[in-house]
Amino acid sequence: MALRRKSRDDDGGSVATVAAPAPPAGAPAHGSAHDRTTGFGPKPGADPQGEAGRQRLGERLVASGLITEAQLDEALAMQRSGGGLLGEVLVSMGFLTEQTLAQALASFFGYDVANLRREPIDSALLDLIPEDLAREYMCFPVRLEGDTLCMAVAEPSDELSARLARASGRRVKLLIAPMGDVKWAIDSNYHALSNVERLVQVFESVEGSRRGRPEVSESEIVSEDAPVVQLVDSILTQAMRDRTSDVHIEPTGDVVRVRFRIDGAMKEVLTLPGSIGPSLISRIKIMANMNIVERRRPQDGQLAIVIDGREVDVRVATVATVGGEVCVMRLLDKTRSVLRLSELGMPPVTHGAFSKLVRSPFGMVLCAGPTGSGKTTTLYASLSEVNDPTLNIMTIEDPVEYVFPTINQIQTNEQAGLTFANGLRSILRQDPDVILVGEIRDVETTRVAVQSALTGHFVLSSLHATDSVSALHRFLDMGIESFLIASSVLGVVGQRLLRRICPSCKTTYTPTDEEMVFYEESGGSPKGVFYHGVGCNFCANTGYKDRIGVYELLTMTSEIRRLVVGWATQEELRNMAVKQGMSTLKQEAIRLVENDITSIAEVIRGMYTL
Repeated sequence: MALRRKSRDDDGGSVATVAAPAPPAGAPAHGSAHDRTTGFGPKPGADPQGEAGRQRLGERLVASGLITEAQLDEALAMQRSGGGLLGEVLVSMGFLTEQTLAQALASFFGYDVANLRREPIDSALLDLIPEDLAREYMCFPVRLEGDTLCMAVAEPSDELSARLARASGRRVKLLIAPMGDVKWAIDSNYHALSNVERLVQVFESVEGSRRGRPEVSESEIVSEDAPVVQLVDSILTQAMRDRTSDVHIEPTGDVVRVRFRIDGAMKEVLTLPGSIGPSLISRIKIMANMNIVERRRPQDGQLAIVIDGREVDVRVATVATVGGEVCVMRLLDKTRSVLRLSELGMPPVTHGAFSKLVRSPFGMVLCAGPTGSGKTTTLYASLSEVNDPTLNIMTIEDPVEYVFPTINQIQTNEQAGLTFANGLRSILRQDPDVILVGEIRDVETTRVAVQSALTGHFVLSSLHATDSVSALHRFLDMGIESFLIASSVLGVVGQRLLRRICPSCKTTYTPTDEEMVFYEESGGSPKGVFYHGVGCNFCANTGYKDRIGVYELLTMTSEIRRLVVGWATQEELRNMAVKQGMSTLKQEAIRLVENDITSIAEVIRGMYTL
């Protein structure tokens, strides 16, 4: 299955042809498309001499102090080699923000700026501009002023204004908004789930003829025109647009709940009639090559699709509950780039120490945390740090979330007998230097991994544990001898993910008495002003947008090793680690509050028990 949307062609899209003030005397004439032009110049084939009387955006940005001459020259060189619009190149190189570019373009061309993050969204206006047109021209209907439709666009032009006027049947006034904000507004408001009610009605209209049969027919869950097929496509499309990590389909009595996990928090997005549940699950099972007849045993599967031009891997897991068969789908965007270790958000001291650990010639480094705490991201960042042509790096994963072209990666296959333990044994016969074990789940895998670390290999792995200290005790609980743990483990990084305060609606507030008690007891420094998000369009009124990692690094010093061999308690291990300089997860989280990155309430929600 491929879910594809028309995307705007950056080379042939609409561009501005609005006249700007004449350049000052002596200013150089307008040059080629790759000269110091706006990047919003004439359409291909237009007379370049018609632009001779216009002041160029690059010169205006330099004159305004927004960029330097050197940055402009560098961006122009990048534009010559890679193409694209000058404004977009400046943003991609980090010389300008999208908001600053929008303000500059508005000033340059004489347009007003649309604040899509705070502007009330009128869903009735979406009927005036079809979704395919909005995506093609990157435009979004903002409001009506009398009979004039105000449209937010990233690249204004007279031609675009005329095109939108014909499509909507109204006069059009163009407003400038950052490209990212326009794309967000389109994704958030042109809901892929808007046709769900119609699909459910179609399904229920044929339910009577199907009611006497024990199973749905194959055509009802395979045909692309079937309502169940379209419903699954719509759910996955909307999930990707909402930055969802997991999709939950849960039958409860007479209804089926569909919930998305966004930035670590669950959100209910759909309530469907209970009769559609079995067909919905069967369709997903077919897509993931699972057994649709077996409804009693838990099953796992995987599928690959393309949504809005992005390749997505979907891990599927089903299990029977008293309410029916529950399905959870984890979405993995294959087009995302792997973060570098320096981009994870570790404090400088933690980053420096961890960088040294992952460059060790042998031993084991563990990433510990609960499900969804970013362990795999940290492992991949560590792998990219040590990736070197002189090393034989091999991985055993379930699934392979990101493919490194220079690394040998193995996907586990339970049906074929390829487990973490078996795969790890086979890797040891492949002359490896660095081994990544996606997850340590059982005693057998743990023993093989420990033996690998003791026999001259460097092993990276993740482990489900509440923090770095408890990870060591999990090894002890598995029956691994304490002296083997002390000899093989070099360090453990414990981590969590906390939601960031939304930058668009970030404002001061007065914490509650309970929040202040928690903040002070956690060692927070005296602080007069606290921030939180009040909720806006950009963050779906949650007050939070995206997440940031919180890390603690336990390094296996000689003192820690002695305590491990002596079966010291978690409290004794933690006290020794703190004494030797380890900053705990709670301390790092409070530091984020002090720096106004997250809120006290989010810290309490994410790690209150630590």
